[in-house]
Amino acid sequence: MFKKTLLAVALGGTIVASAQAGQVEVMHWWTSGGEAKSIAVLKGMVEDAGHTWKDFAVAGGGGENAMTVLRSRAVSGNAPASAQIKGLEIQEWGDLGFLADLTPVAEAQNWETVLPSVVSDVMKHEGKYVAAPVNVHRVNWMWANKSVFDDNGLEVPTSLKELWKVSDTLKAKGITPIAHGGQPWQDTTTFESIVLSLGGADFFAKAFVEHDVKTLESKTMKTAFDEFRKVKGYIDKGAPGRDWNVATSMVIKGEAAMQFMGDWAKGEFTAANKKPGVDYYCVPFPGTDGEFTFNIDSLAMFKQNNAENEKAQMKMAELVVSPKFQETFNLNKGSIPVRLDQDMSPFDACALAAMDTFKSTAKSGKGLVPSMAHGMSTTSAIGGAIADVVTDFFNSDMTSDEAVLKLSRAIRANQ
Repeated sequence: MFKKTLLAVALGGTIVASAQAGQVEVMHWWTSGGEAKSIAVLKGMVEDAGHTWKDFAVAGGGGENAMTVLRSRAVSGNAPASAQIKGLEIQEWGDLGFLADLTPVAEAQNWETVLPSVVSDVMKHEGKYVAAPVNVHRVNWMWANKSVFDDNGLEVPTSLKELWKVSDTLKAKGITPIAHGGQPWQDTTTFESIVLSLGGADFFAKAFVEHDVKTLESKTMKTAFDEFRKVKGYIDKGAPGRDWNVATSMVIKGEAAMQFMGDWAKGEFTAANKKPGVDYYCVPFPGTDGEFTFNIDSLAMFKQNNAENEKAQMKMAELVVSPKFQETFNLNKGSIPVRLDQDMSPFDACALAAMDTFKSTAKSGKGLVPSMAHGMSTTSAIGGAIADVVTDFFNSDMTSDEAVLKLSRAIRANQ
């Protein structure tokens, strides 16, 4: 019913345009310290180009709250000029006819050459660019407070076995081993990294891209659930409902030793004037070295009825992919640029390591997988169903045998 309503609005051409010429209204959920600095860069560039920026930030939920608001706006015929949409949801909005064609901008700026295909393919609907890629995030990171490890004579774990051993040592000393936020998307972020660690990229793809039933119900997946539950024993009582950036702050302050989170967490370390290798470690999630779970942020452009607003929108799309914005935004955000020709000399060791792994896995076709937890490999319906199962398991007495069956059935039910 929701999609039919959206389609009716799209076909009816009733999207309300801004009354002010040259304005872009941008819906996003970049609201934490590092993220807010990042989006402010684009706002400044749009305004320097002579256009007006109208900010529509919707905090919380890893984007779920923003999508709820966007759907409401679209149903009422009042979609913004641009919205932070990613992965398969771009295709869903494209199918409904809401998205603008960015081909003129893409051709003028040579996107086909400067963007790797794994990025450009996500930005297209039926062969036409409809979204501008903002960055590439590596999801399978672990962040660790260097002082906590040094003061306790510990090495950063490189396998799950080492992770639990280190966590036991820290817990015995009264130190919270793992900073976690008990929200479905954060639970699923940790779970997918454990799946990648245990099964590797091919297993991950069969489970969360192809949705292969045998893989979903396999012994390896059962083990992944069992390993995931171990996290519960190493987090503090305040974890339920905690926002991700608050958990990151725990690591920054030394209130916890580690966090499993994508490299947007690095933006928080940067905002706190912390340096990699000096104040903290950025390492692949234990057991996933050489593999890259990607999450690509993007700004999809919605059709406009006002010519001046459309010009502002196209200019913004051009600016998003420009080397200047890619550098400044990603330095603040913690992610890496989308351009293959980007000068990486201003970036730190974490970003250089991420870019090296991204380029090597993209070139070889091995080890690079789209994040399930962040909507890159699944529709919102399937992603939500997986998150429900993972979170239910984490917070109940459900067995891993029950979990894999429930997971498999939930995915099939939402296909």
